[in-house]
Amino acid sequence: MSTQVHANLTEEQVRAISDELDEPEWLLETRLDALSALSDLDMPKVIRTPGRDWTNLDALDFESFVDPLEGAEQKERVTAEGAEVLEWSEAVAEHEALVREHFGSVVDTQENYLTALSTALFSTGTLVYVPERVDAEDVKIRTTVDSRSLFNYTLVVTETSASVTILERQSTGDEVEGDRYYSGIVEAVAGENSRIQYGALQNLSEETYNYTLKRGRTDVYATINWIDGNIGSRLTKTEVSTELAGDSSETQIVGAFFGHDDQHFDLDSKVWHYGEHTTADLVMRGVVDDTARSVYEGVQYVGDDAWNTSSYQRENTLMLSDESEADASPKLEIDNHDTEASHSATVGQIDEEDLFYMLTRGIDRESARNQLVEGFFVPVLDEVEVGELRADLRELIAARLRE
Repeated sequence: MSTQVHANLTEEQVRAISDELDEPEWLLETRLDALSALSDLDMPKVIRTPGRDWTNLDALDFESFVDPLEGAEQKERVTAEGAEVLEWSEAVAEHEALVREHFGSVVDTQENYLTALSTALFSTGTLVYVPERVDAEDVKIRTTVDSRSLFNYTLVVTETSASVTILERQSTGDEVEGDRYYSGIVEAVAGENSRIQYGALQNLSEETYNYTLKRGRTDVYATINWIDGNIGSRLTKTEVSTELAGDSSETQIVGAFFGHDDQHFDLDSKVWHYGEHTTADLVMRGVVDDTARSVYEGVQYVGDDAWNTSSYQRENTLMLSDESEADASPKLEIDNHDTEASHSATVGQIDEEDLFYMLTRGIDRESARNQLVEGFFVPVLDEVEVGELRADLRELIAARLRE
């Protein structure tokens, strides 16, 4: 069933956004096509069991708080030597051919209702462009949302034998009240023998509905590594995925989350093996407390021509209360026999023997519990190569435990 388009979304608004960014006609037409397609598109797919959707996206009441012309933010962009980190109007003015080639090439602009909505309405964006043989470290993009809704887009392109490390953060300003919506689409295109490492840390207010999709595509011998931390928001629906299109390309997707109160996290990690000799490693760890809920879906697809594939996936969730919920659905879809692949998922509570051992050593119950939770995250934090992001995640986890 398609989703009802809300009355406050109009062609005039889309034209106003495009005009403000001084976009070329082809990009305006892409926006308008996405807007007109909304009435025929469904919400993103969620895991279903008979009589139940594990995440209810159709309950989102966009009309009450999404105003496309009122998007406000504080955006900080930090570039690195040799790379270009441009706001969207600069990107289309200085690199229109590059933007036209890659915009919508990894994420279908009409993949579902929310991607089309973001395509039509994004009012802030960033291009990270790394020319051939340039090594760019410590690129940063920090977004503070100062409005009830914000639609953001990021395009990352690395040329042959280039590399870049990007750290992205989202948070919410102090003056915003009421329900909010944040949408973030990231497309990453890794050229031959190039490397992209993209770390993201979402700490939006707990009145925010959050939809993000980060997807990359690799050329031959290329690498895309994702680090995705989710702490804030009321409801998060996110996908982090890589299409391993080039031979001998690889990806790692590392995720961490910590939910409390009534937070809901719906997290997808996906990899598509298309090229030969490709490698993937998917790692996710998270904690839910109070009445928080997590839903995880991990998919490893191995295509007919993906000879000599290695693909691994593991997800672990720790529940700190009897009222919290956690569900996991890891999947293998293999169409090539020359494959090494595995997947695993666990859900459980703190080991009472571990807790008892710490109590017998004179540690009080709350401190013992917190240390065990922090220790639970260590295996995934050890996979985070970006030191600043690892430290920020560790501090946010510790702060959550102190609440």
